[in-house]
Amino acid sequence: MTRLFHVSDIHFGAEDRAALDWFAAAVAHEAPDAVIVTGDLTMRARRREFAAAAEWLAALGRPVTVEVGNHDLPYFNPLARLFNPYGRYRAVEAMIERPLSLAGVSIVPLRTTARAQWRLNWAQGRVGQRALTETLALLDTVPDDHVVLIACHHPLIDAETRTRARTHGGRAALETLTRRGADAVLTGHVHYPFDIAHRIDDATVRLIGAGTLSERLRDAPPSFNELVIADGAITTRHRMMD
Repeated sequence: MTRLFHVSDIHFGAEDRAALDWFAAAVAHEAPDAVIVTGDLTMRARRREFAAAAEWLAALGRPVTVEVGNHDLPYFNPLARLFNPYGRYRAVEAMIERPLSLAGVSIVPLRTTARAQWRLNWAQGRVGQRALTETLALLDTVPDDHVVLIACHHPLIDAETRTRARTHGGRAALETLTRRGADAVLTGHVHYPFDIAHRIDDATVRLIGAGTLSERLRDAPPSFNELVIADGAITTRHRMMD
């Protein structure tokens, strides 16, 4: 059995300290095999926000992989966004898009952020060909008997939440990843937990979204997902802070 904690949209700079302490206490008490963070570590991609995030993640004492979210790209500096969009991630560099191989489970990253897009709302997701190719190359190294979890920030297709995904290239990427053996896609961005079984041809892929540990709540309290993988099956529990 492998147990994972899936958290997203922590938004250091607008974090909920009580929610962070609640999550950290659960990690310390239950010792999950790994922690998956699906983006938006920060609110405005400031260096002090990344530094605070790095300190908090290191204190968890568990293997961690972190995806890049739209809030993690420079907000007030357009030159940095265009020419060095991920430069401020150095504080958590070792965790960024880190593939993890655990007992019977592989976690494979997929980047869905873009420094610029041909639309007004750059906060929405985009799966570029380069990002998809890199993920598919990682999939080729996964053992055949592993449950495969894709980790990215934006839902690849809309998940019936108030916030729409509108991820360019997301549906085609989801179809390709499912045909190549992905069992689930873990995401954030919408600040609401969900778990949807989505059918593609003869395969079913799970679309699993995490809530937020920030003050930027929408339709749910602070929460994270607990995933248990046993005998090839994935069980998801949405854990809400009272």
